[in-house]
Amino acid sequence: MKFTTPAGTNPIDRMTIVGKPVDRIDGPAKTTGTAPYAYERHDVAANQAYGYIVGAGIAKGRISAIDLSAAQAAPGVIAIVTHRNAGTLTKGDFNTAPLLAGPEVAHYHQAVAIVVAETFEQARHAAGLVRVDYARGSGKFDLDKALETAPLKADDKMSPPVVRVGDFGAAFAKAAVTLDRKYTTPDHSHAMMEPHASIAAWEGEKLTVWTSNQMIAWAAGDLAKTLGIAKENVRVDSPYVGGGFGGKLFLRADVVLAALAAREAKRPVKVALQRPLIANNTTHRPATDQRIRIGCAKDGTILAIAHESGSGDQPNGGPENAVAQTRLLYAGANRLTSLRLAVLDLPEGNAMRAPGEAPGLMALEMAMDEMAEKLGMDPVAFRVANDTQVDPEKPGRRFSQRKLVECLRQGADKFGWARRNAKPASVRDGQWLVGMGVASAFRNNMNMTSAARVRLADGRVTVETDMTDIGTGSYTIIAQTAAEMMGVPLDRVSVKLGDSSFPVSAGSGGQWGANSATAGVYAACVKLREAVAQKLGFNATDVVFEGGKVTSAGRSVSLSDAGTLSVEDKMEYGDLAKEQQQSTFGAHFVEAAVHSLTGEIRIRRMLAVCSAGRILNPKSARSQVIGAMTMGVGAALMEELAVDRRFGFFVNHDLAGYEVPVHADIPHQEVVFLDEVDPTTSPMKAKGVGELGICGVAAAVANAIYNATGVRVRDYPVTLEKHMAKLPVVA
Repeated sequence: MKFTTPAGTNPIDRMTIVGKPVDRIDGPAKTTGTAPYAYERHDVAANQAYGYIVGAGIAKGRISAIDLSAAQAAPGVIAIVTHRNAGTLTKGDFNTAPLLAGPEVAHYHQAVAIVVAETFEQARHAAGLVRVDYARGSGKFDLDKALETAPLKADDKMSPPVVRVGDFGAAFAKAAVTLDRKYTTPDHSHAMMEPHASIAAWEGEKLTVWTSNQMIAWAAGDLAKTLGIAKENVRVDSPYVGGGFGGKLFLRADVVLAALAAREAKRPVKVALQRPLIANNTTHRPATDQRIRIGCAKDGTILAIAHESGSGDQPNGGPENAVAQTRLLYAGANRLTSLRLAVLDLPEGNAMRAPGEAPGLMALEMAMDEMAEKLGMDPVAFRVANDTQVDPEKPGRRFSQRKLVECLRQGADKFGWARRNAKPASVRDGQWLVGMGVASAFRNNMNMTSAARVRLADGRVTVETDMTDIGTGSYTIIAQTAAEMMGVPLDRVSVKLGDSSFPVSAGSGGQWGANSATAGVYAACVKLREAVAQKLGFNATDVVFEGGKVTSAGRSVSLSDAGTLSVEDKMEYGDLAKEQQQSTFGAHFVEAAVHSLTGEIRIRRMLAVCSAGRILNPKSARSQVIGAMTMGVGAALMEELAVDRRFGFFVNHDLAGYEVPVHADIPHQEVVFLDEVDPTTSPMKAKGVGELGICGVAAAVANAIYNATGVRVRDYPVTLEKHMAKLPVVA
């Protein structure tokens, strides 16, 4: 099925099951411990051995020698794989650095070897006996220094390194009120609960991996390419993923080394990356240095806006596109955005929840607050005054839906924004300084071709697609879609996900998963409805599927009478996204308190108002948003991968040193979804909220802290030592 014109009325619009706050159908399996996660797939392959990965002890250089004698003699050791016996490996399309080092080392904790033994403890012990001699090279680990000579870099083929509209320089020079500020964001770790984990087993030339991955088709393709085998000989199975946040979008070392180890050991091998390797061996959100300049008329109209960002990555990597939202979020005739990319020898930088927008809005939305203060305007009013209903770079191209103003106004009213004291450090609650902050949220909508297979047997519907569920509720919204389309209760639908033998879906990432995957199921169900109608002798154009029955022209037949049918289809997209800008919007409001004596920061209240098309399941969507809000608090107040600039690694590479918010850090959170549909995105008329929910949160927190204290911290995270000495004097 091709989606080339805006959606009209269709069965999803009945909203008898879609749009309802349905409990997750996979919830019982997860809460009872019966949901099969990758490392726990004890039933899929007999006689599993344990692999333990040895990470490189240098960040740049060469392996000059490896001594395996002590490790090979250790109890229980079955096999050891290094670059010397791994065979020829090719770097996958989605990997920046090779997943197995040797003899060159590209970054710290790049996999050097995998030791296979009968037990995990034996494998771990023997891994500690592997002796590797290195010839250390000179590496680049300081982003600030590297950016001094870093070249401009395009984010992708569609986005040039510098975008100019009008004459920014002239307009900025003439503006009545100007702002020129620099902001920094640090490296972030995904820090998901479930580590990267895989079990690999060979049967002749065919390889099966049970793994934790967000994008099944990408993983299968890159695994085949890396190992040099036919893609049809690779099966990837990942029905449950315990968190990813972008860290499991791509093939990682656990999968490749499990496959190599299983081939060498001639038996199935299971591998879980130890926590330090998750930070240093896999990917992370890169740090950014950002400069924002805004020039306004006295009435607050933005006349000129520039956003320049620099980040670092491995050779052949890409920049963190922190300027993406600035190209679309606010009006302004004269504009400049640019990206610089420094080559660093730190671990690979790549996508993390809302890549680009999350760190970009941390800077932009703080700058908007600073400019509002310079103008003497309310921060909400300043944002509203600079709303636009067209693409600022292409004024002839309108937004398909844009309700940013409604988000800001509804949020301000619900949060009690009118009670905010505009003068910083003016509100006290005992020894606490109290403030409010706001930030806009923005994230583009993206559609991905997505397919599904739908089977009908005895009136029951089974959906098969390689879409994944990373804790987001994919099982449930896919079941809701099939139930709505086929007119059956939810308990008459079964959903099977995450297997590369199923039709290729969008996968989980980029906020495209929910809308795209359900649209693929919609397409398959349309074909199944046609097949049912034909088999039962109905006219497919006016048939109604409802209550387990098929009805047309006064005749009604049980769906089960259609017998057994199986169809497959996919949703493909035309040029609607080019003709109109498809984006999601929101507003975040935060109340924060800072202890006047200790500088301790506490979040008191949070509110998110989201405009994101049809909400397919308000309960799971709310869960997505409050989780994203929590991550935003982490980015604002505590999350930072500390770089050892001498030896090139992240020092705090575990959950003891890399701090993330816990329950005690998070107060009452409220989420409001605007009632809307966007017929240009798909027949589902949905978009996504999984990444929108984090966009702008950190800036709202930082703005609230400034309103509470009068101290502006532009280098994230906003920790107490950065404002302690500047807090108002205690009487």
